[in-house]
Amino acid sequence: MLVANARMYAVTPQVRDAWRALFDWVSRYSGIPLVYVDHAAPAPLEELWSRHDLAATFMCGFPFASAAPKPLILAAPVPSPPRYRRQPVYCTDFVVRADSKYRSLSDTFGGRIGWTVSHSQSGFNAVRHHLLRYRHGSKRLFTQSIGPLVTPRKVIEAVVDRVIDIGPLDSYVRDLLERHEPATEAKLRNVESTAMTPIPPLIASPSTPLDTIERLRHALLASPNEPEAAAILDDLLLSGFALVDAADYDRLLSQARETETAGYPVPG
Repeated sequence: MLVANARMYAVTPQVRDAWRALFDWVSRYSGIPLVYVDHAAPAPLEELWSRHDLAATFMCGFPFASAAPKPLILAAPVPSPPRYRRQPVYCTDFVVRADSKYRSLSDTFGGRIGWTVSHSQSGFNAVRHHLLRYRHGSKRLFTQSIGPLVTPRKVIEAVVDRVIDIGPLDSYVRDLLERHEPATEAKLRNVESTAMTPIPPLIASPSTPLDTIERLRHALLASPNEPEAAAILDDLLLSGFALVDAADYDRLLSQARETETAGYPVPG
């Protein structure tokens, strides 16, 4: 058995079950046995990604780009909301409490910003890179930089509970919440977004046989044209999956180098 996992985007129990249903379909269609492993928070994602039996498992693009040996990419999801333009991309939304006084990102300067973990693209690397445009010299933008908050859910809780004034939220996570947990999403308001970057891909362990990769990849790419899978994709706000190149994610390392060269190791 090979392991499937959607921890990064299993944002509610209903969404987790939809991912499990999709991976069950992929397993049947491809003929490759898959077992879904939750690996729920607070278990570190690094422990999941270090397993040698992974297949159809989401991995954040930032650690993927620096991994050695590099996992094998199956495909990347294509979110269906219009802002993604049917491309396998996403961004970071900077969110505040919906009832707050803040109307722009710059309104929050001098306050408290949160972040997830230092290996996250949406919750850390994209945040500090985006903030570079606002920094002048060594002056900090925020009085406090609070982290690691670990998960998007903890970022949301910190914003809602006024532990932080603003926090980063993976845009696809936010879309899923709006669809499946609208009461939570309604407590938030986006004041600015980063540029789009390649979305986390579904990967397999480096030692996975290439025939297995091809069969799983074929199932993912075929899913929008199969009625059972298409219904699940609709629930997951996906138009399908796309082929992506490992080199597409190198730009995330370039962002990190640019930020660190500027003397900006953490958001704030």
